Amino acid sequence: MFDQTRQHYTLPGLAMAVVDDGQVVYTHTAGERRVGSGEPIDADTLFKIASNSKAMTAAVLARLVDRGLLAWDDPVTRYLPQFRMYDPWVTGHMQVRDLLIHNSGLGLGAGDLMLWPEPNTFSRADIIAGLAHLKPVTSFRSGYAYDNLMYVVAGEVAAAAGGKPYDQLLREDVFVPLGMTRCQAGTWSVAEVGNVAQPHAPRDGRNVVINADTAIAPDLTSMAAGGIRCSLRDMTRWMQVLLDPTLVPGWLSDTQRRALWTAHMPMPLGERQRRWDNAHFSAYGYGWRLSDLDGQWKVAHTGTLSGMYSSLALLPDRKAGVVILINGEGEDARTVLMQAALKHYTAPEQQQTIAGYAEQLQAEQVNRNAAHALPDTTARKPVEPRPAWLSGIDHPAATQGVALRGGDHPAAMQGVAVPGLYRDPWLGQARLCPENGTLRFSVDKSPALRGTVMQLGSRWLVQWDTLGADAEPWLQVEPGTPPTLRLSAIDPDIDFSYDYQDLHFSRIGDCP
Repeated sequence: MFDQTRQHYTLPGLAMAVVDDGQVVYTHTAGERRVGSGEPIDADTLFKIASNSKAMTAAVLARLVDRGLLAWDDPVTRYLPQFRMYDPWVTGHMQVRDLLIHNSGLGLGAGDLMLWPEPNTFSRADIIAGLAHLKPVTSFRSGYAYDNLMYVVAGEVAAAAGGKPYDQLLREDVFVPLGMTRCQAGTWSVAEVGNVAQPHAPRDGRNVVINADTAIAPDLTSMAAGGIRCSLRDMTRWMQVLLDPTLVPGWLSDTQRRALWTAHMPMPLGERQRRWDNAHFSAYGYGWRLSDLDGQWKVAHTGTLSGMYSSLALLPDRKAGVVILINGEGEDARTVLMQAALKHYTAPEQQQTIAGYAEQLQAEQVNRNAAHALPDTTARKPVEPRPAWLSGIDHPAATQGVALRGGDHPAAMQGVAVPGLYRDPWLGQARLCPENGTLRFSVDKSPALRGTVMQLGSRWLVQWDTLGADAEPWLQVEPGTPPTLRLSAIDPDIDFSYDYQDLHFSRIGDCP
């Protein structure tokens, strides 16, 4: 299966381990840490595990509960008095447990632009302050919507309750007692630690490194939600201890182990999950997704970052588990490899080839593309920083009530593009300003969110300097007092962490 996956998908590197009846029965790695370097991936190579970090954050909190320093139903404000949600009632009633189960009422991925793309300068204090400005889309605890910011808050709750920084708690309560010797969090030296896989993305038919590490890995704001790095050997040990508590007696009480894997929040059951897994339920525990697979209990999670993918799944009743780590764009690869590996144990007679599963995923993508056809944006052209039809208008505020010449001009149809400084309540200051003969948009605290404003027919879009076309937004400037600016995704299947719909910029001043 491993070899077939590598043959079917062009991956820079792949690492996989399998545990059965508590024993490591398979470990294999292939590829390079950095394409073209000749440095091979091995069992000790560090990968970004992304959202598989969430289960470790939940484990840190569970350890604090065992020590009597925290209770799951404690209000968050007991530990973080500055914590605020948009609704004051929710602020007062948000419990520690709520931070882990995606029931806040916020929309999918709300506020994620404060975490990604990396690097940026948002702090954990910024995250907590920004929550007060994110409007809910449902009532509190009424439904499931995946949320990263609450895990950042959870990490800060752990730090407050434990009296130590989150990364120190993580090392003392997870890495050291479990023997996960290569895992890294917080600030650390990439050069000294060594053997670190770099993220890759396909460019012009080949994999290239993106977001490469510098000499020092920073203390990521996203750490508790998705900023931990571990090796295949570490993740295999993590699986073994989770499956067999006798390996590290007393690490977690039986009560807290059950709490982590209790179904606290129902999740939608997807059509593919029904078809592939013969599943009947899906729910979220503390940092884990719970479901059934061919009549067997499944505990799992995935991790996704730009250029890094992970997947971990456990079958606790048979003490079996699989972990997959990829340092490239490997969403489909991890899906088909995990499915084939688990079916080997739950229903081998139903098992398909890697190519068979891959073909089904491809068919799903074709259907999605047909249902959500992307507009053709190839005819885009740069917007003039100060077009002729605005001549004679000395100040942006003067555009209010002004009848523009040439009413068919795109800006006359969408609202005047008023250059200037803008501010969103949680993302902070942005600039819509002339630069080198073009109109540029940028967000001060997020260097990756910088690009050129382009015109396409009657609409404008932002062509990012470093992000791909799949992350591009429409840009709409609306007249008013003050003028406002909104972004919206061009691709209906955009990664939910590009939560452009939650932004609302108001003009605060002129361009420098």
